[in-house]
Amino acid sequence: MSTTSQFTERDVSEFFDRTTQTYLSFWDSEGVLHTGYFAGEDDTDYQAAADRTSDILADDAGIDASAHVLDVGCGCGNFLLRLAARTGCRGEGLDLSIERIRFAESRRAERGGGLDVSFRHGSATALPYADGTFTHVVSQDALFLVPEKPRSHAEMFRVLAPGGVLAFSDFLQPTERIGPAARRHVYDRVRWNGGYSLDGYRRALTEAGFVDVVARSLDAHIRQTYRVLGRTARQRAEGTADEAARTWILAFADSCDEIQAAIDRGEFGWGMFVARRPA
Repeated sequence: MSTTSQFTERDVSEFFDRTTQTYLSFWDSEGVLHTGYFAGEDDTDYQAAADRTSDILADDAGIDASAHVLDVGCGCGNFLLRLAARTGCRGEGLDLSIERIRFAESRRAERGGGLDVSFRHGSATALPYADGTFTHVVSQDALFLVPEKPRSHAEMFRVLAPGGVLAFSDFLQPTERIGPAARRHVYDRVRWNGGYSLDGYRRALTEAGFVDVVARSLDAHIRQTYRVLGRTARQRAEGTADEAARTWILAFADSCDEIQAAIDRGEFGWGMFVARRPA
């Protein structure tokens, strides 16, 4: 794992608080802001691909109506809300960004009763829950942002009940050597210091005490995600009257091109992981 420690949790939270509304304006107004699992290179349906990611992760984790789920880095809340609607589970979502938590709460209120979920502002390195609270801990494309990753692994292990399941997708740093373009457009852009390779992540989870760790690369899907998002951003920019917002969206579209190049160079990746706390 990269030892660079440039950005703090405060940097991360301030960035996402500041950019939430801009992301919502062009990426997905419903708040689905994570990577898609695409059927192939011809598949350009981002919403369906994003839902597919959520469903695959839930199925791999074995989440059902009996589950009590914690979504770490829940963002705008859509993953947890989808889980609860699809399986009947109960759950809690936690995120560093107060703006995203507010959006998640508004989405929960719009759906009315029937879903036993709630959202809370907080850190993955100090989870505000008792030991063994949850049967499942999940996350989508969020844990990479935690500066103190081993501490967050220990916290997720702690709040899982014995035999509980950790299941998440996350961005990867496949190599220690990151060029200036990837540093600018992939890492620094979202206040990401650096992270694990696929095998490095597997080792880190094992060191945290998890067993039965399964890891798989999904690099082709992340490349398609940014291909689709870059095209969408340029289309949205054409209809955006606000000059500052249009400039930001076009800069994001350019970053999408650079992100695809970074993936091709092996400087950026995406993986899905399932592990278990020993019984």
